[in-house]
Amino acid sequence: MNEQANLNRPIVETLYTEALILADEVRAAFDLSGRLDSASENEDLARIAMSCEALRTTTRMMHIIAWLLNQRAYFNGEISELALRRHGRLPSKTAKSDPEQLAMIDPDIRDLVLTTERLYARIERLDVSWQSQYTMAPTAVHRLRQRLGESLARRETDLASRF
Repeated sequence: MNEQANLNRPIVETLYTEALILADEVRAAFDLSGRLDSASENEDLARIAMSCEALRTTTRMMHIIAWLLNQRAYFNGEISELALRRHGRLPSKTAKSDPEQLAMIDPDIRDLVLTTERLYARIERLDVSWQSQYTMAPTAVHRLRQRLGESLARRETDLASRF
């Protein structure tokens, strides 16, 4: 089911508020001051896991907030629709959390990381749906050319395999 997103100001504002609250929780959860001083030498892998997940999670949150800020700017008339389409996209591939590293960190922080991934997935679905309304469908001539090219490539492969 590929329904087009009906993105509007109230949806963006609600998501923006949710993202700011979540970003504050992420900041507090990954505030490592004082925690690493008391860690023993055997906790090096856990420290590395915590640092990696902190970086992935805060980057994910920055992408979410940047996308929402672009949407807000568009709804406030501060940027054009063309500028939003060109520069307001969510990065297509973001690093998912490493399950092995997630297993090494506190369950509360793990839940928070997974919450940020779910929010990112929601925003990504909205972005893909909104962007899809601007993708150009190939014309009949382009589709015919593509089919002819594929057919010729198959024939060349068949002929080459005979010899």
